[in-house]
Amino acid sequence: MAILCKPAVSVPDHVITLEETLALARTRHADHPRLPLALRLIENTGVRTRRLVRPLAETLEHPGFAVRNKVYESEAKARVPRVVGEALDHGGLAPDDIDLLVYVSCTGFIMPSLTAWLINTMGFRPTTRQLPIAQLGCAAGAAAVNRAHDFCAAYPDRNALVVACEFCSLCYQPTDLEVGSLLSNGLFGDGVAAAVVRGTGGHGIRLERNGSYLVPDTEGWIAYDVRATGFHFLLDRRVPGTMEFVAPALRDLTDGHGWEAGALDFLIVHAGGPRILDDLCRFLGVPPGKFRFSRATLTEYGNIASAAVLDAVRRFFDAGGATERARGLIAGFGPGITAEMALGRWTAGGGTPGTTDTQDARGTAGTAARVPLPAPAPPGSAQPPLPSAPEQETR
Repeated sequence: MAILCKPAVSVPDHVITLEETLALARTRHADHPRLPLALRLIENTGVRTRRLVRPLAETLEHPGFAVRNKVYESEAKARVPRVVGEALDHGGLAPDDIDLLVYVSCTGFIMPSLTAWLINTMGFRPTTRQLPIAQLGCAAGAAAVNRAHDFCAAYPDRNALVVACEFCSLCYQPTDLEVGSLLSNGLFGDGVAAAVVRGTGGHGIRLERNGSYLVPDTEGWIAYDVRATGFHFLLDRRVPGTMEFVAPALRDLTDGHGWEAGALDFLIVHAGGPRILDDLCRFLGVPPGKFRFSRATLTEYGNIASAAVLDAVRRFFDAGGATERARGLIAGFGPGITAEMALGRWTAGGGTPGTTDTQDARGTAGTAARVPLPAPAPPGSAQPPLPSAPEQETR
C-alpha cells in the first residue's frame, strides 16, 4: 500500500512581518475607503511572517507579466532541485527509482512543464510519467498526493514524487484595490515542497482511501482573471464559510471507510485562513489542537498555496508522527470550490526508512521482479490509460 514519506520544504530568505504588511497597506492605500476593514482582515489571518522569493522593494514593483514569469522560471529551477533531492533522501530513493513525477503550481507558467527540465537535469529516467497540475490552486498539493496514491495503488512496485512550487508574491498586483485583493496581499507567501509516495517500503502515512468533492456553483469564488498584467486573484467574501459545505464531504469519506471523522488521531489540512480551521473544528467535532500543524504553517509562512499541506505534513513528521496505525486525514481546498481528501494510517515501517525486509521492488537493491508499465505510445498516438486503482483503496 502506498506510503507518503516525509516531505522536504524550503522557503525563501526574504521575510515580511505582519507589522510591515500593515504599515505598507496604510501608506500605499491611505485613501482607500475600506482600508480599516482590510487591515482588520489581515490582522485576523493569523499570519505573523511570510517569505518572499525576491526582496520586498522588487516585489512591490510590476515590471510586466513576461518579466515576472521569467523570474518564476529561474527561481523554480534554482530552488526546486535541492528540495527534490531532500525529499528523495527522506523516501530512501534515487531519481532513477521514480516512475511518476507530479508537479503542481498556480503562480507561474512554463511549457514544457518543469517536469521535463527535472527529468533532463536530475537523473530521472526518460520514461518517467509526467503529470503537471496548474489550475487546482491551493487544493493541488493534496490532489498531487491523491494522484500519486492512485498510481501506486495501480502499480504497487512503483514510486511517485510530488513537487509543489508556489511564488505567490510574483502575482502581486498593485492596481487591484478590492478588499479581497488587499487581504490576499497580507495572506500569501512563497515556498517549495516535495514528497515521495512509495508503492512499497518506507515509513510515514500509509494512504488507504482518497476522494474529491466540488461544491456546486462556486466556480467564481476563487479564481484568476488573466490579463496583460498577469494573474489577478479574485476572492469572494463567501469563501471563509465554505467548510459548512465541505465538512459533510469529509464525513462521507471517513464514514465510507468505516472511520469517524471526530475520532481521527491526526488532521492535516491546507489552511487558507483561521476561519477554515475554526469551522472544521466545529463541524467535525474536534479540538483546535488537532490542527496545530496547519496553524503553524499559516502563522510562520502564510498561505503558501499548494505547498501548504505538504509543509503541515512535514511538521507532523518532525513532531514524531503518531502511534503505530494511528488514523488521520489529509486535505486541501482550492478553486472550484474543490476539496481533495485522503485517509491514512501512520506506520513507522521496518528497519531503515525507505526499505523493507526484502529491499523492496525499487531502491538500492533493485533486484525484485517488476511488472512492466505499458510501453510508451508512438509519437502522435494516445498514451494507454493506467488501470483503475482497487476500489477498496480509492474513491
